[in-house]
Amino acid sequence: MLENFAFYLSLVLLITFLLILAKKIQVAYPVLLVIAGLAVSFIPGIPTIKVDPELIFFIFLPPLLYEASWTTSWKELWRWRRIIFSFAFVVVFFSALSVAVFANYFIPGFSLALGFLLGGIVSPPDAVSSGAILKFVKVPKRFASILEGESLLNDASSLIIFRFAMIAAVTGQFVWQEAAASFVWMCIGGVGIGLLIAYLFLKMHKLLPTDANTDMLLTLVAPFVMYLAAEELHASGVLAVVSGGLFLSYRNQDFLSSASRLRAVTVWESFCFLLNGIVFMLIGLELPEIVSGLGNTNIYTAIGYGAAVTLVLVLVRIFAVYGAVVTTIIMRNFIKVADREIPNWKSPMLLAWTGMRGVVSLAAALSIPITLADGSPFPERNLILFITFVVILLTLVVQGLSLPILLKNFPPQDRDYIKSEKEIDYEIRTELAQVAIDKIRTDYPDKIETFPALKDQLSIWEKRLNSSEVIINYEEYQNIYSDVINTQKKYLITKNRKELLLNEEIIRKHLRLLDLQEEKLNIMK
Repeated sequence: MLENFAFYLSLVLLITFLLILAKKIQVAYPVLLVIAGLAVSFIPGIPTIKVDPELIFFIFLPPLLYEASWTTSWKELWRWRRIIFSFAFVVVFFSALSVAVFANYFIPGFSLALGFLLGGIVSPPDAVSSGAILKFVKVPKRFASILEGESLLNDASSLIIFRFAMIAAVTGQFVWQEAAASFVWMCIGGVGIGLLIAYLFLKMHKLLPTDANTDMLLTLVAPFVMYLAAEELHASGVLAVVSGGLFLSYRNQDFLSSASRLRAVTVWESFCFLLNGIVFMLIGLELPEIVSGLGNTNIYTAIGYGAAVTLVLVLVRIFAVYGAVVTTIIMRNFIKVADREIPNWKSPMLLAWTGMRGVVSLAAALSIPITLADGSPFPERNLILFITFVVILLTLVVQGLSLPILLKNFPPQDRDYIKSEKEIDYEIRTELAQVAIDKIRTDYPDKIETFPALKDQLSIWEKRLNSSEVIINYEEYQNIYSDVINTQKKYLITKNRKELLLNEEIIRKHLRLLDLQEEKLNIMK
């Protein structure tokens, strides 16, 4: 480990540079990182990278899923629950079934059980990949909500398929009754354990004398406790983390202070950004290890199998999306909750084209044991690994790079939000100002003249009611205000350097206040 420390440090620096480059050239960073990892892996003398699946399942997956669940809207998840659950469970099952049938018929040496094993590995679109790519493209809110909700839940369903297929491949037996009971427990138990542990953490936050630092530590520990507890009880650790994260996110105003919430956003964004970068770089770096295990299998034939499996997955998803549209057209005649407006044929293609695979698929493939219980090699393990890598690479690179082009040529119409974000934002700011004015004039009318600061703030809110700067010339206003803030910062820094007896902590406090004002401006973009 220590002898390769310089190499690992160089990787972190390379990841940082590529993340900056991805933002500069407006390319989703998972695509750039996977390609870079692939390129680095061919450099002579590079240390061989061996990814421990337990490292990904326990170290990487819980915090990434937890952060994704905190940023997912429960309201949107519930609104689109029918299509999300159908894609997260039904479509994943049919994807796994399609891959199993294809592998059984067209890949020599693949039994139906091995086909289901491969299908369970590559069937779920990845939450990390989808979330990272969606940050670089503008899609309608309903599409983003469906994709976020689906990718949060489908990891659990695919890993359940993977477990059952693994048992069938190892033992040659599959008992439907036991599988059904295990499936129910994994789902219900995973959700229940996640909610229970989340409730306990909520109580710790509320009852213990915590501050922003200890609150931050508790939020960092929570996903690992949820995942480990569920897995120890043979339930779904993924569902435990997702359900617990959604619960705490929904209730965060009840137990976290404003300071804790501000710090949590900053820490979690940076933490998960680094984890994402490492994971996608590792996917590319793992290729030499995977290729070396192919043995006598021709690499071009293996690439062909991977490309064919990718095509099967893409076609099944396209069929599922348009099938959902047809189902909605039929069901709206019988139930009121069905969407009354049906999109044109172009819009569903956008949803169909966002099935990128990623970290969960790689970790599941790597977790296949090298040998069976009798010591014989696990059948087709190396080929399954290679096909999985090809699927991840093709979906990330091809779909990830072509998605912006698809959006440009077939721009979807957002039928839910007619007003622009700036218009909605301005309305909310105006309404908040009116709420504040009503509160002061109703409950504290006698204090307005007593406290000049209160009177000044009241004047600011009243002026905001008649101001349209946010919509009309906000960018120009923002540039001017940013320039003023930077001038104030320079003044504080100069003052601190000149006055040796001035307490620097006071200067830092005012610099943080200016940083908050600047961040407030950036949020309003």
